[in-house]
Amino acid sequence: MNNEQRTVGLGLTWEKLSLGRKFRAVGRTITEADLLNFIVPIGMVEILFTTFGPTGDEDIKGRLVPAAMSYFFAEGLLIQPTVQGVGLDLLHMKLKVKGPTLVGDTNYVEVEEIKCRQSKSPGTGFVRTRNSIVNQDGSMCIQYTPLRMLCGLGMLGGS
Repeated sequence: MNNEQRTVGLGLTWEKLSLGRKFRAVGRTITEADLLNFIVPIGMVEILFTTFGPTGDEDIKGRLVPAAMSYFFAEGLLIQPTVQGVGLDLLHMKLKVKGPTLVGDTNYVEVEEIKCRQSKSPGTGFVRTRNSIVNQDGSMCIQYTPLRMLCGLGMLGGS
């Protein structure tokens, strides 16, 4: 029997990732309180996010959420299972908004690992993923491709 305790909830080193691997993070429903707690402190009180009535776009049936908020929530869903304790840097990212997120939507993050290689820095590697934020209906809201530098096994003492 092994008496060594391991900490759970930490991300994976770059060596434990594999090109083409896909997974989906748990979802999170965005509430009215979430929206207000995001837009008010940073001053993003644009009429699109503060008004319940018509916004001028009759195709949108609900209270819009800033794309930045959707992205931040998605990153929050990914931090613990993927980069917690191993993430060193976010180096680059392309982000494209594909559709709206509304208050009441439950967003999920679908991830595909598209690049994984050792870096020139000892004990580190580069990982690029294609992250798709989709809502409860499967509609894509945002797609982004972060390039991160992650620790390797050597930096973590082989754990």
